[in-house]
Amino acid sequence: MKAVIIEKYGGIDELKYTEIDEPNLKDNDVLIEIAATSVNPVDWKIREGYLKGMLDYNFPLTLGLDAAGTIKELGKKVTKFRVGDKVFTRPDITRNGTYAEYVAVDENLVAKKPENLSFEEAASIPLVGLTSWQCLDDFADIKQGDKVLIHAGSGGVGSFAIQLAKSLGAWVATTCSTKNIEFVKSLGADKVIDYRIEDFTQVLADMDIVFDTLGGDIQTQSYDVLKEEGVLVSIAGQPDQELAQTKKVKAGYVFLEPDGEQLAKIGEMTEQGKIRANVGTVMKLEEIQEAHRLSETHHAKGKIVLRVG
Repeated sequence: MKAVIIEKYGGIDELKYTEIDEPNLKDNDVLIEIAATSVNPVDWKIREGYLKGMLDYNFPLTLGLDAAGTIKELGKKVTKFRVGDKVFTRPDITRNGTYAEYVAVDENLVAKKPENLSFEEAASIPLVGLTSWQCLDDFADIKQGDKVLIHAGSGGVGSFAIQLAKSLGAWVATTCSTKNIEFVKSLGADKVIDYRIEDFTQVLADMDIVFDTLGGDIQTQSYDVLKEEGVLVSIAGQPDQELAQTKKVKAGYVFLEPDGEQLAKIGEMTEQGKIRANVGTVMKLEEIQEAHRLSETHHAKGKIVLRVG
């Protein structure tokens, strides 16, 4: 099958579009013929070797953590799906990825593709959808009426998180650049802060939840807008726990765990019109180097999707 691999950690030039063997199927796996995958910042962070202390990979490695496609084969013990089912998934990060024509995934990490979404739209959702769900619902226990700040609202995670928070009844503020103000408003943001000309710490106060997608100084400054017993949840690094105690807030880092049941719930929300897919750029799988370049700018609007085949 055609796939994109890396044979060692490094820059964009390490991404090679080539021919490799189809994956082996375990008893609980489904084999998915991939129609579309997408690019997430974690992909190039893995490529660069930033996560090698956390994840032990063997080379050659196929990257990619989103897929939408059609089931072509079932493992011996699979009970939830049939050949021909159209599905989407965020596979286990420790197995080979989705920059390929086929991927083998445990059936418990797979969900039926929402009928109202194309394969490209469905492929844009699993990682950002599950990340948003596990940060806002599982960790932060978001409730109706909560005041939530979501940093970088025009990005892949941010654009999904705005919609999820709104669908759960929250009041949502977000940060973005001038050119993306109307876009994040269209997602439901109640307050938009142009980070180029405004300081969010001077605009907001008494927030129940801050969803940090950026880390660094932004993460540290986020404590200043939280009320006591508020929640700071980050996907960009572990927050300062001493500062959290001083500020009397809950703070933590969330690393996504794939979950087919949660993904199915997210799929239902898209079918109900509560959340829409945000595909910003569509490329071919063989254009992977350019796709990574765009992702590394941190200025991609919505998700970067790759058509496969």
